[in-house]
Amino acid sequence: MRLIFKNFTQIVIDKFVVRKGEKSEEESKKKSNNKDEIFMPEIKKVGEKFKKLRLEKHSSHETFAYDNEINRVQYWRIEKGSNITLSTFFKLLKIHNITPEEFFKDF
Repeated sequence: MRLIFKNFTQIVIDKFVVRKGEKSEEESKKKSNNKDEIFMPEIKKVGEKFKKLRLEKHSSHETFAYDNEINRVQYWRIEKGSNITLSTFFKLLKIHNITPEEFFKDF
């Protein structure tokens, strides 16, 4: 488990961390006061990936959320690209029975 978490941490750092003094592509283009808007295109890709995984087995986000005891609005926002907590991220990985490496392999 420690190895998986270490690998996951490195993946997150490589994909999402903006180094001091640098700006993400989206921040360079536009800043918004709306906290639910996407600031990084990678977060939208995470949502799209979860949607793809869901559609392989389930018909709607409502059914998926209900079956897995997730708030349906929260799950809809995740698929649309809203920010996601690590605990929710790992819960969704467990539901889909995949590792962080498998999730990020085609990013």
